[in-house]
Amino acid sequence: MAKIRLAVVADIHWHEQRRESYRHHFDRVHEEADLLVLPGDLTGQGLLEEARSLAAQLAKVRIPMVGVLGNHDVHASNDGVIARLLEDVGVLLLDGKTASLQVNGLTVGFTGTKGFCGGFGARCLTPFGEREIKEFIAVTREEAAKLEHGLSSLSTDVRVVVLHYSPVADTLDGEPVELYPFLGSSLLSEPIDRLGADIILHGHAHHGVERGATQGGIPVRNAALPVIGRSWAVYELEH
Repeated sequence: MAKIRLAVVADIHWHEQRRESYRHHFDRVHEEADLLVLPGDLTGQGLLEEARSLAAQLAKVRIPMVGVLGNHDVHASNDGVIARLLEDVGVLLLDGKTASLQVNGLTVGFTGTKGFCGGFGARCLTPFGEREIKEFIAVTREEAAKLEHGLSSLSTDVRVVVLHYSPVADTLDGEPVELYPFLGSSLLSEPIDRLGADIILHGHAHHGVERGATQGGIPVRNAALPVIGRSWAVYELEH
């Protein structure tokens, strides 16, 4: 039985003042994993100097890297440049796109996007009333549509979905319930349950928990750095 090891960490929030403490953050990741997955909030405030400093560290990583941007990465409206800086050092940024890699004799397919807000289940926001509400939830629906398109085009042995916002409420346990609608949306999980995946990886919920599942039983992992409490978490997938 073949195994694939994913090293996953989100919400690094790389600041220039942390450069020295983070200097060796990824030095040994290739010893523990086959792939490095970065589910967003890689920079502190979306500043270019933060992205350049982080990119210099990621350039040393010896295994393939896949990721998405998070809300901090887009804060200063530098996300286009940040994406190019990360892609230049080998990070495959998804944002609705897919990536297929050969690992240990298996094909591993990735799709993902940042995701957005809206709430969960029966309490999920609907496009009713004010134009602003309709526009708000339309963003989440567009993000869910990216996942549907990506999963529909993947035909690989293993399928991994990468998000920043959570697709389930399970991994938000510990966050104030008032924040749940702003930490993710179950609209993101609907196409994944319908089309299937082996695991969903996200961040964003710093006070949540690591493990959860979609309504259809697909494993969900919140790999925000404050949650996992280590440089990265390693998740093994078997085929």
